[in-house]
Amino acid sequence: MKLARIAAAGIMSVAVTRAENGLVVHEWGTFTSIADQRGLPVQWAPLAGVEDLPCFVSRLDLRNYKTFPGLVRMETPVLFFYSQHPMTASVHVDFPKGWITEYYPVPSNVSKESGNNSYTGMGYRNGRADWNSIEVLPGENPPLPTSEGPSRYYEARNTDAVALRMGKQNERMIFYRGIGSFIPPVQPKFLPNGKLHLRTTIPDTIPLAIVFENRGGNIGYRFVRGLSEAVDVDPPETSGDLRQLRKDLVAELVEFGLYPKEALAMVETWHDSWFEEGMRVFYVVPRAQTDTLLPLSVTPAPQAIARVFVGRVEVLSPWTRQTIQNGADQQDLAPLRKFGRFLEPFAAQMKVQTNFMRNAQAEIARTANNSACVQ
Repeated sequence: MKLARIAAAGIMSVAVTRAENGLVVHEWGTFTSIADQRGLPVQWAPLAGVEDLPCFVSRLDLRNYKTFPGLVRMETPVLFFYSQHPMTASVHVDFPKGWITEYYPVPSNVSKESGNNSYTGMGYRNGRADWNSIEVLPGENPPLPTSEGPSRYYEARNTDAVALRMGKQNERMIFYRGIGSFIPPVQPKFLPNGKLHLRTTIPDTIPLAIVFENRGGNIGYRFVRGLSEAVDVDPPETSGDLRQLRKDLVAELVEFGLYPKEALAMVETWHDSWFEEGMRVFYVVPRAQTDTLLPLSVTPAPQAIARVFVGRVEVLSPWTRQTIQNGADQQDLAPLRKFGRFLEPFAAQMKVQTNFMRNAQAEIARTANNSACVQ
């Protein structure tokens, strides 16, 4: 009932805002990081992993980009536009502690700087991108680029956002991704008593955090609301209902400002990754923190703008640790593959340095890097 009520309210709000003849802009995205045993973010290869973007999506010109180290992967921010009347708009995004690395349409300008960072040893800073002269086309349905292979990219199109055109490029959103060197707002670590300690690094209260674990297909989750400073929580029992969690997540995202179709598109985009095996903490990034990490300006100024970002911190839980150790001891690659791009930083924490593990990590990386994009 709650979801239906929220969905109805969201649909009505779309109609109302459009009737007011103004521009409305909504955005969602994610920040992904990995915590060490102290809860601190570890340096890893955020751009590694199985390629999930179609080939028409452009990339920043980086050599050996799959191996670039960083603290945070900014995954799939998308901007949606709503208007009753055609107009021309421009978008400017800054990433003070990161670079914008993938995008569609191709920005009018994209830039970066690099330098030493006292925490990571390598800094990514002053990334920015401009999309100028974007035609906002309500009522039009221009042909959109596609690929033969499947990609999570396409789920984000399933909204009521109007079509956009920039030069010869058509889309229903502005899409971009990046790599960052900032400290994530939430730091989880296990305590000797088995509880998970969640500590915040920002003055703003985290409105919602979710501790999630998938143990061989059995899932559990625990909601933590109003996270301020620190709290200790019990790991969830793995008796949860994944379908219910997905419904609850959609409802929560609507509560934080997304329209129902946007919220559903976000969950559908990431469901296979968010709910894969292992433990992670999700958290809703406070709007003030999003605006600090990723300043955004749109011209003409929207009459309303929503920005809903979900952080994700991977945690080396006792079950994950044991699963990796068993795979290493039995020289079984299958359970190790399930941890994909997170296996190498987890194995480094565990100090599993056998020849088999080194070869396993190389094989998993080789398989993941087979394709530069989805054809």
